Amino acid sequence: MMDPYLTAKWLHILSSTVLFGTGMGTAFQMVWAMRTGRVETIHSVASGVVVADWIFTAPAGLIQPLTGLWLAHLAGWPLTAPWLLLTYALYLLALACWLPVVHLQIRIRNLAGEALTKGQPLPDQARRLYRIWFALGWPAFAALVGVFWLMVSKPDFVF
Repeated sequence: MMDPYLTAKWLHILSSTVLFGTGMGTAFQMVWAMRTGRVETIHSVASGVVVADWIFTAPAGLIQPLTGLWLAHLAGWPLTAPWLLLTYALYLLALACWLPVVHLQIRIRNLAGEALTKGQPLPDQARRLYRIWFALGWPAFAALVGVFWLMVSKPDFVF
């Protein structure tokens, strides 16, 4: 039987890898597709990005806090430790950016699909939504990098 702490740690590391890796991979694909300006490419890639978020990002995003709390409990860390409080805040920031990003990806996919069906170029609205999507990606990325640092270093500081 595997040690509960090692099980929790393994699940936490695996889900963080899926969360961060899928985020980076789908962001790269979306940026690359939008750079082409090709409606068919944008629709296809945005469709895949939306599916990837539901299959990979959402479950990993749910598993992360659950395994994190499990780890904290097993390790005996107080849930109010400053480094954990900062982790919660950064994770919530990433979530607050990701939720609208998912909606924007769906809108971009739908607008590209409509344009594709009508044989029209990508509407300006899709490009505006993409710029918002792009801007929201940076604080989410920075927040998750901060969470990784906190998880590894567990700094002993007080606010």
